[in-house]
Amino acid sequence: MSRAPVVRAIAAFAVIAISLLITLTTSPRLGLDLRGGTQIVLETQDAPHAKADAEATDRTLEVLRRRADALGVADAPLARSGDRRIIVELPGVQDPAKAAEVIGKTAQLTFHPVIAVPDQSAKAGQGERLLTDENGARLLIGPAKLTGDSVNDARAGLDSQGGGGWFVTVGFRDKGRQAWADLTGKAACNPLGDPKRRVAIMLDSKVILSPQVNQGVACNVGMPGDSTEITGSFTPEEAENLAALIKGGALPVPVKIVEQRIVGPTLGAAAIAASAEAAVIGVALTALFIIVAYRLVGMIAAIALACYALISYAALVALGATLTLPGLAGFVLAIGMAVDANVLVFERAREEYAAGPKLKPALEKGFRNAWSAVADSNVTTLLAAGLLFFLASGPVRGFGVTLSIGVIASLVTAMVITRILAHWAVTRQAVTKRPEITGLAGIGRVRTWLNEREPDVMGRRTAYLAITALLVAVSVAGVAIRGLNFGVEFTGGRIMEYSMSTPISVDAARELVGDAGFPNAVVQSSDSGISVRTGQISSTDVTRIEAALEGDAGKLTKERDELIGPSLGDELRRNALIALALALAAQLAYLAFRFRWTFGLAAVLALVGDAAIVVGVFAWLGKPVDGVFLASMLTVIGYSVNDKVVVFDRIRELWGARRRTPLAEVANLAILQTVPRTVNTGLGALFILAALAVLGGASLTDFAVALLVGIVVGTLSSALVAAPLAIELDKRSSLPPPQPRHGQPVRPRTGSGAVV
Repeated sequence: MSRAPVVRAIAAFAVIAISLLITLTTSPRLGLDLRGGTQIVLETQDAPHAKADAEATDRTLEVLRRRADALGVADAPLARSGDRRIIVELPGVQDPAKAAEVIGKTAQLTFHPVIAVPDQSAKAGQGERLLTDENGARLLIGPAKLTGDSVNDARAGLDSQGGGGWFVTVGFRDKGRQAWADLTGKAACNPLGDPKRRVAIMLDSKVILSPQVNQGVACNVGMPGDSTEITGSFTPEEAENLAALIKGGALPVPVKIVEQRIVGPTLGAAAIAASAEAAVIGVALTALFIIVAYRLVGMIAAIALACYALISYAALVALGATLTLPGLAGFVLAIGMAVDANVLVFERAREEYAAGPKLKPALEKGFRNAWSAVADSNVTTLLAAGLLFFLASGPVRGFGVTLSIGVIASLVTAMVITRILAHWAVTRQAVTKRPEITGLAGIGRVRTWLNEREPDVMGRRTAYLAITALLVAVSVAGVAIRGLNFGVEFTGGRIMEYSMSTPISVDAARELVGDAGFPNAVVQSSDSGISVRTGQISSTDVTRIEAALEGDAGKLTKERDELIGPSLGDELRRNALIALALALAAQLAYLAFRFRWTFGLAAVLALVGDAAIVVGVFAWLGKPVDGVFLASMLTVIGYSVNDKVVVFDRIRELWGARRRTPLAEVANLAILQTVPRTVNTGLGALFILAALAVLGGASLTDFAVALLVGIVVGTLSSALVAAPLAIELDKRSSLPPPQPRHGQPVRPRTGSGAVV
């Protein structure tokens, strides 16, 4: 008897048990929109080498954003206010005062030669400084020989074997390596114990370490390599904070904390409750649908989806990710998309049962034959997620983390947990006597209809491509004529704070501002009363907001009215576009390697068309293009690529078995066979999106609309755009048809499951 099922069962049980333990014992870190947090207002100061103007403030904002990422404060909103102020919001921070201190440090890192240990009467010469070292002793140090500009990385570490405690490894750039070797080489020319053999490492004009160069370092040779270690009596938090400061870089100009206060959640309790209700209803409808469609194995898949939600949530909590409402909505949507792997397996198992009516072998072959499509679709998604994580920042980077966790959890639940439970179920005697209850024994009405008629979908491929080109042209025209309604994250806006004679709740204020014509305004509680953040609005619009609030709040007193800059700055937007372009290139390269270049290029071109149509819909409808829209577009891209990979995987398999058959005929058969899987998977996601659109409140309506349009367009384009493009491109290729899978002829398929 094979030990593989036992090993899989033990592994699955361990993963579920650990996830349950983390979920029950660890509290999630909630974002500002769910829990509120700390708001810090920084003001840039003039320095001898730089003036604190708008440009310097923008550069400072980007450094602060990198620091917030390094401190683990994912999705921390930052925005410029005026020319010299920066608003930093820190969700999920346990110690706001300490975080504010770290965020606001100048972080000027320098490396200096030590000249002497001076007496009390000593005076510093030109370029020299008298300071105290880390132990409080006086040092005379020379000019800086190396600055933080030569540092490219910094990581905190623990010397667990040597007992040396926490340290920070500092990595140098090309010029920094030679400068460090020169500095340590000159110090090594002095005897052991001589103060001149020491090197002073300073942060913000304070000596944090002044170690002596080791005895093994040669005179005028120095310490080679591209890194060094800063050791000391660091606590874990001190080491992490120091690494974050060094890695984030020095601020272009100093900053001063001018305000620090607690702000309430940007979304009211009613919106959060409505979104939670939508999530429960959407997931319940998805589970009910898959049970109706696949009966017993559908029920098993529903159990596996619950495990998927548990594992994904536990992973997010364990990693300390900040949970925001759009992020949770994307997490709930991923549950619907996780149906995909289960549906692929069940559809292949139905095919195998139709060829040989035995449940266990059919199910085993279903898992084995579906693995290729499942693996390829998930690898392409992980490629995109990895590049978004390493190259982007802020909310785009956070999306990459969530996406990666969702993909891995989906693989574990579909290929391990579902497999264990399904194998156990189909071997029960009561089930083997009545195979129809499994959901794998029937072919269904859709499959019967397709088998009888065999419609020639690819016969009209020129018309499909023409219609798609027309839709893309209309979308581009919408962007050109109406433009994109960029949200406050892209354009900046206005922030106003009011105190009022008659206090009202945040939810009531939010409703009043929405009724005044600003449904997308961010309304929060503040120390003075209510704060309202909008896009770029005129003084007349401000008067309308004030008049709406005065209806319930009595007399208003304006405490603050400032213009703020975009929270998605130029660098973040540029990095996001670069990461997205590289992700598409990586997916093209992978698909070209796994399939053929014609399939990869067809998938990417169809994907670009999908994205263009979604953007065009938002342009014509005047919907806001903001950070939430950006997250939804990334989700659409991931979903669309998965769908196209499944279609091309089936084309490759069938073409390998029918190498003399024209590609158009093979593609037509492959599309007809994957229709049930495509429809079932799409409906699972649409149930959740419809619930979010109807019940999720104004904050999630646009998110749901973008995904609804994207999933419908992406599903249709997989069959009607990607496949026709592959056929046309293949006419220009000299590549032969693919080889049969595993070197053996593949049995021609006659169908692919059913839709109830």
